[in-house]
Parts: sequence; structure tokens; C-alpha cells
Amino acid sequence: MSDTTPLYPKLILDALATVRYPGSGKNIAEAGMIEDDLRIDGRKVSFSLIFDKPTDPFMKSVVKAAEAAIHTFAAADAEVTVNVKTRTAPAAPKANPLPGVKNIIGISSGKGGVGKSTVAANLAVALAREGYRVGLLDADIFGPSIPKMFGVEDEQLYMHEVDGVTKIIPVERYGVKLLSIGFLVDRNSAVVWRGSMASNALKQLIEQGDWGELDYFLIDMPPGTSDIHLTLVQTLGITGVVVVSTPQQVALADARKGIAMFTDSKINVPVLGIVENMAWFTPEKHPDERYYIFGNGGATELARELGVQLLACIPLVAAVGKHSDDGDPIAAGDTLSAQAFIHLAHEVCDAVERRNRDLPPTEHVKVKK
Repeated sequence: MSDTTPLYPKLILDALATVRYPGSGKNIAEAGMIEDDLRIDGRKVSFSLIFDKPTDPFMKSVVKAAEAAIHTFAAADAEVTVNVKTRTAPAAPKANPLPGVKNIIGISSGKGGVGKSTVAANLAVALAREGYRVGLLDADIFGPSIPKMFGVEDEQLYMHEVDGVTKIIPVERYGVKLLSIGFLVDRNSAVVWRGSMASNALKQLIEQGDWGELDYFLIDMPPGTSDIHLTLVQTLGITGVVVVSTPQQVALADARKGIAMFTDSKINVPVLGIVENMAWFTPEKHPDERYYIFGNGGATELARELGVQLLACIPLVAAVGKHSDDGDPIAAGDTLSAQAFIHLAHEVCDAVERRNRDLPPTEHVKVKK
């Protein structure tokens, strides 16, 4: 080919069509290996070749053959630049780690000390009493209390194989399947982990737990907002969250922040409603008396302000704490306090039904790198 021959795209592409890819025997045009970025500037030619993987054994020889083909069939004096690209495989859909679970409910609070774990434990028992299949994950990595509340602190975890995969067998108590980091650490020692270690431990309990078929999978979340919350929304499509608060203004302020986190456009987890715990103090011998020692109606006002449902007001009764300390959730009994949690279970079921009717399934939060 004469050095004075003008260069144009078809001339270059025809030359490249003479190059065969040894892996398939097809020419590199037929194999779709020529990127649509051919550039010609006078005697300068640049384009990209696409390979399936960066370790392709024929990469160097094909690049050299492409350069030689242009010099032979297009222009001997052409300055050829060949860029190498590799195909980006489409990301595999994220597998659902809990395929047998119908609804995943987070139990959250803006701050500690508002009785979030007590609500989570008794709500789980109340749902089980109503005939639902229930699991409860203690995700409060740094302060696991669910084992004590269910009286199973000394239980040992065992593993078995399910379809060739080793799974952790949850502890069962009061009809609720339980897993907690508390089963894996010394209960008399502080859990001192970096955020990534805690997140990995939590993901293991979720993904390797043999949860089976569940109607409700409750997650007792840590108080506040943290890496653990991000791990949960990145791992699971959470159906919705129940936010627990006391009537105190400081608790309500933190509850507002927690709700803002879940409703943020990047997280987008529906808030099923607010539970006002310790709404008033009632002496056991005088069940009709109410003493508003932490304030009155704060959660009701917050729910109205944010446009979310007030699911229940749970009174402060000494027996609730005692039953938790004794490993015997009060919702398992027949007292007025037990009925308060049964009422909460009904309200949560109704809220979940409305949410599932009106909103699409929650997507897990995709991590942007």
C-alpha cells in the first residue's frame, strides 16, 4: 500500500478483519473485539481491542498481529496505537440470604436505655403466640441482651449441613428462633471489635443461620446510627422498621434522627411506626393509675409530626424488667403487660400488611465503590 494512500475507517477495519483470534478461529471483527473508538489523525491510527479477561494468553500476539495487518494492508508508515480493554462482566444479582423469610422487621431506637431490646423480645414472643413463625436476630453487637432475656445465656450453638452448606442452628425458645453474638463471646467480657469485624460477624449470623421458613424475622438493632445499620441495609431488603422511644424530649430528638436515617433516599427503608415505651408508670396493685414520670404524649406528637403511625404505648411496669432479667419475657404470660405486647403484635402485622400492599419490596442498599 502506498504511503500516500489516505487513511479512512473502512480501510483500517478491512485490514483488521484479516487478523484471527486463536481462541475461536474467528477474525477479530467477527468476534466483536474491535471497540467503536477508531480514531484517524493524518497517519496516526488508534483503536481499542477488547478481551474477555486481562490474563488472556493471546493478548500480546493479537495486538502485534493487528499492528502488522494495518502496516501490510493499509499503510506501512501508519503510527498505530492499540489500546487493550477487558470486558466487564455484568454483576451477578445479589442472592437473597433469607429466601424463606416473608418479612424482615428492624427494631430500632435513636439512643440506648429506652427498652428497645425488651420491646423486640416481647414482640417476637407475642407474634409467636399468635401463630406466626418468628426469628429474632440480636444485632446489638456491643451489648447483646437477647440471650439473657430468653434465659438461654448458657446455650451452645451447633451446626449442621443443609443442601451441602454448613449452617448455624438457631436456639429456639418460646416459639422464637434466636441467634446472637452473645452466644459466641464471653458474657463477662467486653466485646472490643473494629467496625469491619463486627459487621462480618453479623453477616455470618444472617447468612449462615438456618432460619428456614419465617413469617417475621425481627432484628434487634444497636441504638443510634452506625456501621451495623449500614451492614444490615446493605445485606437485607428490610420490610420496615419499628422505632422505639420514651416520652422524654431527648429520646424523641434521637428517635427523629433515626427515622431520618431510614427514610433517607439512599437507604429508603419504610418506617412502620413508633412505639412509646415507658409511656407511664403503673403500680401493679393499682393498674388503673398512671404516672407520667418521663413526660406525656411526646411520641404521639412525634408520630403526628413525621406522618408515621403510633403503634402502641407500653406502660412502665416493674414486672416487665423482672421477667426480662429472669429470662421469661412477660409477653409469654397473661398479664395486662402481656396484652400490651399482643396488641403491639397486631398493630405491627397490620402495618406490614399495609406496607406490602402499598409499596414495592425494599431493595438492599447498593454499595458504591
